[in-house]
Amino acid sequence: MNKAGFSEKPPNSSGDSGDDIPVALRDTPDVAAKTRLKPQVLLIGGVAGFILLAVISGFLFSITTPKKTADSQSAPANSITTTTPSTGSTNPQDNNVVLGHLAYPEAPESELAPITADRRIKMRKTAAEKFRAMTQAARRAGVTLVPISGFRSVNEQEQLFFDVGARRNQTPAQRAALSAPPGHSEHHTGYAVDIGDGAVPATNLQANFDQTKAFGWLQANAARFGFEISFPQDNPQGVSYEPWHWRFVGDRQSLEMFYKARNLKPTKASP
Repeated sequence: MNKAGFSEKPPNSSGDSGDDIPVALRDTPDVAAKTRLKPQVLLIGGVAGFILLAVISGFLFSITTPKKTADSQSAPANSITTTTPSTGSTNPQDNNVVLGHLAYPEAPESELAPITADRRIKMRKTAAEKFRAMTQAARRAGVTLVPISGFRSVNEQEQLFFDVGARRNQTPAQRAALSAPPGHSEHHTGYAVDIGDGAVPATNLQANFDQTKAFGWLQANAARFGFEISFPQDNPQGVSYEPWHWRFVGDRQSLEMFYKARNLKPTKASP
């Protein structure tokens, strides 16, 4: 192999060598060298051009693409971001509590049905049906359950809370131990009812109602009709003991509404 990369024959008798090499190339060795470099030059030039193009493209992309900052970063498309205001409290229910009482929605009039003959006391339709069935069952056992109060609007509760509290010279905290602030009464829901014993009306809305035959029957049978006492002794809301106050928890809506109270820590109203 000669320097030009072509195959050589053995030297002839005249001393010439490389007779197979064209005269033009043999007489101009520089041209041969340049000719040998041409493929490499093209290759190197092509690579360099590609690299230069990539550098330029990257530079232009970096100019036209806005940089991300901490303020401009967004959540993934399939995520949901929610913002919860800081209240300094570890209990999520605390925002809905006033003096130990949870906030409750007011039942619409269309959802109410009477539980008394004069139609003045009402409850939610499902609760009213179960309450009537419960009073009939109690009557067969010789017990007279008397509804004293059922649904109360927010306006009615406002008068009950502030007007009565003023007449009795009670602070809001003192009043809250006996009656819920407006917007925070179970009676707003249409699921709560105050019950008395028809045989001993003097015990109506009194702690000694728990000594009556009616209370004993309720303790033994109310759960069968979906009712439970709202504020037993030492209840977690810190509300005064109310043996006469019962609530319906016999369907999904009422159960979820009232059992939020189970998450509260005991807090007693200050005098």
